[in-house]
Amino acid sequence: MTQSDSPASASPQEAIAAALRRERARAGLSLTEVARKAGIAKSTLSQLESGSGNPSIETLWALCVALDIPFSRLLDPPRPMVQVIRLGEGAMLASSQSEYRTTLLAASPPTARRDIYRITAEPGHSRDSDPHSHGVVEHIVLGGGRAKVGPAEAPVELGPGDYICYPGDSPHVFEALEPGTWALLVSEYS
Repeated sequence: MTQSDSPASASPQEAIAAALRRERARAGLSLTEVARKAGIAKSTLSQLESGSGNPSIETLWALCVALDIPFSRLLDPPRPMVQVIRLGEGAMLASSQSEYRTTLLAASPPTARRDIYRITAEPGHSRDSDPHSHGVVEHIVLGGGRAKVGPAEAPVELGPGDYICYPGDSPHVFEALEPGTWALLVSEYS
């Protein structure tokens, strides 16, 4: 998405609307054609593209299939070098069939490889990491406790459920601030 398609302050509905318009134009399809392929009403698609609809996961999935795009393309905003998503923030979507909600934190680029780690840490000493290989990006979701995480020159304090992503190819830190701190770490190599 370009900055004009999805400004950082855009609501999830606005971001989805811009993405649907962009992807439908890219595919060269009319509202009628996409709605038919997705099995939804043309008026529903029109509402979604105007940002006034409140789509379910199932509706968006059907639209992604109709447009031949990955689901994440509807939600993934431009990535700044350091990105923080607090618990309860982000583009959350709900299922129409069950009590299930999903929040996209980061879409995997097609050329990336990812390693996933569970981190446990205790207060007292920070884990200061030297730069990893060029292009490495680290993603962390804090599961419990509190920690200062991110670039060594500007770590961010996180609480349970908070997310941060930052360049792993520059010095970075993980410092537990409470006993029993744990997190999920994904190292992405491109």
